[in-house]
Amino acid sequence: MTVRKPAVKQIHLAALPHSHSHSRSRSSGESPVPGVDNTTVWADPRAKSQIEFASFEHLARTAERGLFDFFLLAGGLRLREHKGRIHDLDVVGHPEAITVLNALAAVTERLGLAATVDATFNEPYETARRLATLDHLSGGRAAWNVVTSADAFTGANFRRGGFLDRADRHARTAEFVAAARELWDSWTPEGVSRPFAHRGRHFDIAGEFTVPRSPQGHPVVIQAGDSAEAREFAASSADVVFARHGTLEAGRAFYADVKRRLAAYGREPEDLKIMPGVTFVLGDTAAEAQERAAEIRWQQISPQNAILTLEQIWGVDLSDHDPDGPLPAFDPDPDPHPDPEPGLMQGGVEVADPRAIAEKWRALSHEKGLSIRQTVIEATGRQSFVGTPEAVAAELEEFVRTDAADGFILAPHLTPGGLDEFVDRVVPLLQERGAYRTHYPGTTLRSHLGLADPPTEALIP
Repeated sequence: MTVRKPAVKQIHLAALPHSHSHSRSRSSGESPVPGVDNTTVWADPRAKSQIEFASFEHLARTAERGLFDFFLLAGGLRLREHKGRIHDLDVVGHPEAITVLNALAAVTERLGLAATVDATFNEPYETARRLATLDHLSGGRAAWNVVTSADAFTGANFRRGGFLDRADRHARTAEFVAAARELWDSWTPEGVSRPFAHRGRHFDIAGEFTVPRSPQGHPVVIQAGDSAEAREFAASSADVVFARHGTLEAGRAFYADVKRRLAAYGREPEDLKIMPGVTFVLGDTAAEAQERAAEIRWQQISPQNAILTLEQIWGVDLSDHDPDGPLPAFDPDPDPHPDPEPGLMQGGVEVADPRAIAEKWRALSHEKGLSIRQTVIEATGRQSFVGTPEAVAAELEEFVRTDAADGFILAPHLTPGGLDEFVDRVVPLLQERGAYRTHYPGTTLRSHLGLADPPTEALIP
């Protein structure tokens, strides 16, 4: 294989296997997420355990073989329920992310290890301590995917219970991250510990941090969200944005908006990497890839899950509707309560504008003559890149070259072998195009991402 001189802008890649997170982020209506694990095909005979360590190890080793930046594990704080029963996509459970990643640190050498930790129902001291420990055990490869929870259903698992208003949720998250960084900075690189004290609206803590400054100084901070508040938080505090925009036009608009906000915080465009979550389906021909993609989507959206998806939007029981029949004739409530009708989906996705989505889906259904199930499959399509390996490599490069993204977080549809084909067939083509690394540039996740180490001049004196 002949490797050309690297292009000016390199693609960053990460992996998100069988997501278990169900924090209630608001869907804006572009393409509402139909449910957690909706990319995973459970019935495939090649599918293995979603919780055994061997599955995580296979996926992580494959990602490292592909020179990925990091391996992101999501984490749900409660199993979703539908009409009083555990939702069928949650039956495998929700393993705790940092525990799994600590184990993966022992069987990987360079791959970044990113844990989803909720800022609503955790505390800065313990979260900072656990992440700093992972950074030490992995030699500087830890990352924190910061999420929030908005529903009382999840809150019932915790003493504080309830849920925060939207504005308070963002304020708590920003202060949470700031407090964690104060804790990490309370140790100097020379190993000197100093007392810390954080006095804020949401946290009033003081003492001495137990973990010395870790190899990266601060674990990498990843943030997901599309609201104005989320974009501002990303610009002020995040290292990576887990974006959701799937088209070139939407990606470029989001990229330009978030990057322009960085200057207000004294940051440069390269200080923040924007990486949308995507899926892929490969085939030897374009037709074969499209056929495989359609088959996968049909497996991902069962008749039951099609109805469940509608219930998240309409906010009422639709069990009397035929998945092979038409969409409901009535409109959803324009402003549903944060918790759905009793007995419906608990712990699902909060939809921002259900009537707009319903109108869009009706138009799609009418135009193409689609049933409920077919409409859900068409409207929530998650195979972002479908085609031959050559075509997918070219499209990935175009997104990054034209500033629609800095890279991608891949969500394979199969565990544990879902990344194998991409690493074997697409990564070499990206390398040949000069758009992807041929070796890791360093030992830490910050070095993979091209991020500077946090400054030490601001450390507590």
